[in-house]
Amino acid sequence: MSQSNVQGGSQVKAKEKRKRPKKWITPKTVPYIFILPAVLFFLIFTVYPVISSLLLSFQTRVGSDYEFVFLENYTRLFQDPLFYKSLGNTFLILIIQVPIQLFLAVVIAVALNSQFVKMKSFFRVAFFMPAITALVASSIIFMIMLDENYGLVNYLLSIVGVEPIAWLSDPFWAKVALMVAITWRWTGYNMVIFLAGLQNIPGSLYEAAEMDGASKLRQFFYITIPQLKPIFLFTFVLSTIGTLQLFDEPYILTEGGPNNSTLTITLYLYENGFRYFDFGYASAIAYVLVLIIGVLSWAQMKWAGEDK
Repeated sequence: MSQSNVQGGSQVKAKEKRKRPKKWITPKTVPYIFILPAVLFFLIFTVYPVISSLLLSFQTRVGSDYEFVFLENYTRLFQDPLFYKSLGNTFLILIIQVPIQLFLAVVIAVALNSQFVKMKSFFRVAFFMPAITALVASSIIFMIMLDENYGLVNYLLSIVGVEPIAWLSDPFWAKVALMVAITWRWTGYNMVIFLAGLQNIPGSLYEAAEMDGASKLRQFFYITIPQLKPIFLFTFVLSTIGTLQLFDEPYILTEGGPNNSTLTITLYLYENGFRYFDFGYASAIAYVLVLIIGVLSWAQMKWAGEDK
């Protein structure tokens, strides 16, 4: 075979390669094609709103347009007494309600994990039911029950000679009512998490403690509590984030009143954004809230030693 024939054959093969269409669907590209819709939805509905709201926090509305004002919204935020009021209300609820809620969740979980309680499945479902109840419906029920004049709670108190309490119109009692509603809703949710943690503790630890003569109380403090440390951290971080994002209950029960005594940071964000249409200022509040949540979550994990 001559050299010219060899060159001619190679040229024909090269032309055939150029004419052959490129395949987009190959074993290497199929996984990326499958995850493409999820990535697009994530970019459109998560990444884009986050970046857009961040840019919006540096803008303010002038007429029908938005103008960049750089740090003016943040400067205004840290000079706003109502922002500090809402932040103080939120932290007060966090400091008081979250420990009570987690304490009750642990006690109920331990009781339902013991051998002495019958109908465990019924009680587990009963305690968990508030967590799946519609927020609006449960808040309206609490609003009716806590009515100062016709509520069931004041009626029961009147039977034992207690004067009617202004649950939703007194600043102190409005906070109490709000904490009670939150505790009722989320205690069962945390109880299920603690119950899962309890069931993963090896029974051999308790058997060894009994052989050494340890009482049930000492077993609880020296075995149960240390073994539940990761669960405590998880539930505390979740409860902290949930409390800092508290909106539904104060919005329905008190609308932030009376006299802003139950105004939470998320409710204040909502009012600025959707009542006064000051979206730039509302975005600044949102990013300060994100920063607070991030710092608190990091501090909790650092304190618990989970960063090692």
